[in-house]
Amino acid sequence: VQLQASGGGLVQVGGTLRLSCAASGLSFSSYALGWFRQAPGQEREFVAAISRSGGGTDYSDSVKGRFTISRDNAKNTMYLQMNSLKPDDTAVYYCAARSYGPIATEAARYDYWGQGTLVTVSS
Repeated sequence: VQLQASGGGLVQVGGTLRLSCAASGLSFSSYALGWFRQAPGQEREFVAAISRSGGGTDYSDSVKGRFTISRDNAKNTMYLQMNSLKPDDTAVYYCAARSYGPIATEAARYDYWGQGTLVTVSS
């Protein structure tokens, strides 16, 4: 199983980025998916999650209304559209896949992880 996160970069406050997570080696539509992030010196935190069909989503309070998670099961790819970016959004963003159960906010419930992509928001 491989999850490949991409799309990170340097952006100014208020800008936008779209992250992608391409999956291989798994039955993509059978997995709930999530995005997490980890800032320097901090623990990994939940950002957003999406159900197998894409019909259910969940967001952390800190990104709700600014970020949108989506997936394309035909392309084995998940996305995170990030708008109105703030300096506090600076972190390495990781995608994760969960083989059993509904969407989850706890990192320990995910079975597979991507390598991360760095997002830096400059003021």
